[in-house]
Amino acid sequence: MCPAVIVPSTKRKVSNPLALAVLALLLERSMHPYELAATLRQRGKSASIKLNYGSLYTVVAALQRAGFIEPRGTVRAGRRPERTVYTLTDEGRVELHDWMRELLSAPAKEYSQLEAGLALLPVLPPDEVVPLLEERLRRLDEEITRLESLVEDRLAQGLAWLVLVESDYHLAMLRTERQWVANLARSIREDASGVVRTWRAWHEVAR
Repeated sequence: MCPAVIVPSTKRKVSNPLALAVLALLLERSMHPYELAATLRQRGKSASIKLNYGSLYTVVAALQRAGFIEPRGTVRAGRRPERTVYTLTDEGRVELHDWMRELLSAPAKEYSQLEAGLALLPVLPPDEVVPLLEERLRRLDEEITRLESLVEDRLAQGLAWLVLVESDYHLAMLRTERQWVANLARSIREDASGVVRTWRAWHEVAR
């Protein structure tokens, strides 16, 4: 049977990526919010999905209002307050699978800070832009080295590559960005087309 074609949703009841992570964890077993947060951090998912306790409790409440999760009971550890344990509903399971299919199959426009800077690149003179790009290359190299070491350490600990797949994707994006930025800096320095001369002249006149 061929898989269904996924049409991107125009609006989800709860669209925060943290909500997707909550649904995914509750697919495994019922948990309370503190356990959800601890599991995300333990698995390194907070590097890919923004996490803080305030937003987590807001997301949990929104998922409950939407009917995607429901309280299953409460637990108490020592003198700590009771914590509500949540479980995934049938509607939540459908939402989780539909959302995942959409994310994996349908490219979405994401507005990055780098792209915004590139769109307005001529605002700065070329002789200032090149050192800034070189500084970005230095920082990219540091992040690539850090992430490579992190992945190697976690693989050595016995974690399966599937658990680290988003880190592998992040590394690929960083390496691609590094190559592209290096090419841009070289193109500005060499100015084979003469465009940079015009760019530089404009700034000299605008002073």
